[in-house]
Amino acid sequence: MSLIRSSLVVGLGSVASRILGFARDVLFAQALGAGPVADAFLAAFRLPNLVRRIVAEGGLNPALVPALSRLEPHEAADVAGDVLGAFGLALLALTGLVEIGAGLLALLLAPGLHGDGETLALVALYTRLSFPVVLCVTLASIGGAILNLRGRFTATALAPLAVNGGLILALVVLEFGFSHALAQKAAWLAAASSLAGLSQLIIVAAALLQGGSGLVLLRRPRWSPLLKRLLVAGLPVLAAGGAVQIFFLAATQIASFWPSGVSWLYYAERVMQLPLGLMAGLSSGLLLPELARRHWAGDRQALVSAQNRALEVALLLTLPASAALLILARPISAVLFERGAFESSDAEGTALVLMTLSLGLPFATVAKVLSQTLFACGSLRAALAAAGFGLAVTVTGSLLLAWPLGPAGIALGLSLGCLGHAGAVILGLQRFGLWAPDRQIQARLLRIAAAVLAMSSGLLGAGRILPQVQAPALAALCLCGIALYALAAWMTGAVTRDDWAALTKKS
Repeated sequence: MSLIRSSLVVGLGSVASRILGFARDVLFAQALGAGPVADAFLAAFRLPNLVRRIVAEGGLNPALVPALSRLEPHEAADVAGDVLGAFGLALLALTGLVEIGAGLLALLLAPGLHGDGETLALVALYTRLSFPVVLCVTLASIGGAILNLRGRFTATALAPLAVNGGLILALVVLEFGFSHALAQKAAWLAAASSLAGLSQLIIVAAALLQGGSGLVLLRRPRWSPLLKRLLVAGLPVLAAGGAVQIFFLAATQIASFWPSGVSWLYYAERVMQLPLGLMAGLSSGLLLPELARRHWAGDRQALVSAQNRALEVALLLTLPASAALLILARPISAVLFERGAFESSDAEGTALVLMTLSLGLPFATVAKVLSQTLFACGSLRAALAAAGFGLAVTVTGSLLLAWPLGPAGIALGLSLGCLGHAGAVILGLQRFGLWAPDRQIQARLLRIAAAVLAMSSGLLGAGRILPQVQAPALAALCLCGIALYALAAWMTGAVTRDDWAALTKKS
């Protein structure tokens, strides 16, 4: 399969999942609003959703792909079966502990609610109902990594749609089929998320076992040095691969001290995650296996060149997205979420948070792409150190900026954390002699910046003409912005015919 076809499969799956996620969150806002029940549900939903996003974006791939890629197919099938069995048992035990200790976990997830026993009890209830999704999506992610390694991308790209699709179905049924109090609606939604995760696991399992493909041998796990390394590395890999998601978890804990802070941060993050999640899925699903192959072939120059080209693509997509979110934050928040229980003041608060989050989007993407090189080379310690530094900057910046600026200050601290994370990853690459931006990427970055400036000028001008932007006008603005950016990118040379020819080459 050519690189462009593989990219389209993974990319379309990621985009479809994000679009369904948007629809889900629009319905969340309509059904739950941004009050105490919404804060309780979203605080509880944050942890399983964090794990789901990390593993859906290939968070375990850095540990699995390099290890399995060095084995013969039959050996890889044996090890894959051991990994699935061992992780399954470990996750079952973890789920049991969460069900027992949900009350304490609720206090850790939302410390700002410690004085509100009723809301904190709801956090514990929703945590118990939604946490089983972690078991399902993690095992599905391991299966997806095995499929991706063998060049089978369709099932892993489409399976995550089951989670958002299932939640949307539950929301529609609850909103239009039954009449429940807010707390009851949230409880049903938490339970529905676990059932939707089970459907995702079933889809991936069917693809793994289709026609006796021999991709995995299910059996009682056999302890081996390789399995031990994978289990020991599992948590650090998730932490390093899902650094930005962990930054958001820490920020949510701080935001719980502000009324509606958890909800505003959640809804703004969901908008930001559309471009970021797309790049994360492409990086871990396509870039990591390619970098791992070049690393084990000993071709350092080709590895650095692939890294630079991937960074060009990432910036080509995320720099205009960052500028557009900054400019259109208010109409986006109003059009997507301002209905039902979600009031105008909530839309305004969400817009301010989105504006400050958009500043960190390019840095989050740069760190995500460049981290794949560290993972491919087995430099987990450097990736983990970079994630730890970014988390420290996020917590410090959010605490310092929250008191004068409220939730928007927390979001600004998050953006600073993304900047610190990207800088730390680059320093890690320099240590290994793997950071060498060539003239091509420098020239491309200048052309991209010029195209983004042209697009931003057009959006600002249109915003003055249309001060009250409704859904049709927002859609028109987005389409015109995309068209203007595409034209400017072509005119400035940020995108050329040679790029298309390079993408369609066999991988």
